[in-house]
Amino acid sequence: MCGLCLALRKDHGQFARVVTNYDGLLISVLTEAQAERAAGLRRTAGPCPLRGMRTAAVAQGEGARLAAAVSLVLASAKVRDHLADGDGLLARKPVALAARRVASNWDAAGARTGSAVGFDTAVLVDAVDRQTGIEALAGPGTPVLTVTEPTETATAAAFAHTAVLAGRPGNAEPLAEAGRLFGRLAHLLDAVEDREADAASGAWNPLTATGTSLAEARRLADDALHGIRLALREVAWGSGVSPEKHSADSGLAHRLLVHELRTSVDRAFGAASCAHGSPPPPRRERRGLLAGCAVWAGMACTCQLCCGEYEDPWSRERKEGLCDCDDCCDCCDNCNGCNGCGDCCDGCDCCDCGCDC
Repeated sequence: MCGLCLALRKDHGQFARVVTNYDGLLISVLTEAQAERAAGLRRTAGPCPLRGMRTAAVAQGEGARLAAAVSLVLASAKVRDHLADGDGLLARKPVALAARRVASNWDAAGARTGSAVGFDTAVLVDAVDRQTGIEALAGPGTPVLTVTEPTETATAAAFAHTAVLAGRPGNAEPLAEAGRLFGRLAHLLDAVEDREADAASGAWNPLTATGTSLAEARRLADDALHGIRLALREVAWGSGVSPEKHSADSGLAHRLLVHELRTSVDRAFGAASCAHGSPPPPRRERRGLLAGCAVWAGMACTCQLCCGEYEDPWSRERKEGLCDCDDCCDCCDNCNGCNGCGDCCDGCDCCDCGCDC
């Protein structure tokens, strides 16, 4: 996360750091996980308030720059989406004008950085543009996967390009599949989490518009989780690690795309994750873009983002602090915590912890 944040600052200035996000983090993590160990992949960053004024080894290079490009374009798309809906302060013309300029600048900056690492961000922009038309035509009976397709296409392209940057072209196909399913899952989870709020405000929601039930959405989400696990098994990770095993480098990718995604699905659909055994937080209203940025700035200045748990400035979900660096998957602890039910680990082999999970 720090590598992505610093790459944004280096190439695009301090303000660009507000677009640091989970999706961009995955791009950087995947690139580094596939690369052979070599000098120059990481560097020591100076003290930062978000790390309690401590130094840290952070990712650098083309993976972090690709993550920055993707983050900028996605953030621009989100701003334009809020502008189209006239959300909050963006309903006021002076604010909307300023936000539109910011979005335009982020689009251009993302395109420049993407081009520098051989990635054409036009595929992301095209996906965003097509999304509006697809949503306008969608109605009862339209397969919800028709609505999620642009997001799937965009994330597939970004995931696949990490294989090019890492010098592992053979990984492009399985990573494209993992990216496609991740995009589907992200779109579905957003729809589920926003369903009640969208109904109250009259905003468009893919599940409501297409008549897709929560049960069907959950089935599609579970299928996507399974598909991501299968796709990752075909990926050759760095340092000569076979596709069936996970190195320390690939452990974070596995944890984010397997364990954390499962937790996100359980939380979105109102089921407690057995790995933690705690009920999901009550549903809260999401903050708008600008309000969330203001809260993020306050949390950053008080180090809340790095120490312990914190509430996401936009979605209000509970998240782990950036400095919560446990082992790759806490495999034994999770299985003991759920009395060996096995669901939390899904037969993982992300670390040689010696437990039966």
